[in-house]
Amino acid sequence: MTVDERKVINNTSVIQNLILENRGKLSVSGVLDVLSFDDQVVIIETELGLLTIKGDSLRINKLSIDTSEVIVEGDISSMNYSDNKSSDKTKSGSFISKIFK
Repeated sequence: MTVDERKVINNTSVIQNLILENRGKLSVSGVLDVLSFDDQVVIIETELGLLTIKGDSLRINKLSIDTSEVIVEGDISSMNYSDNKSSDKTKSGSFISKIFK
């Protein structure tokens, strides 16, 4: 599958890479912001939605907004995307605002 085919399938011109090495090091491209982090949960705003990373002893090893890249290290147990561009977002509030109510 070529890059052009991926663009058509995803209906977006954004290409994002997630590289997980041995469940201990995650490299993420296409990062807009790191919204929240602690040693068990890291929430990253990406061009394709919110990415929630869960695990133990998590730490952000590299954060570069200039290159839109983040590297998270630790014992990674799960990664989950949620859509941050839904039309109901303005009515119901953001995911982060719901957590901290």
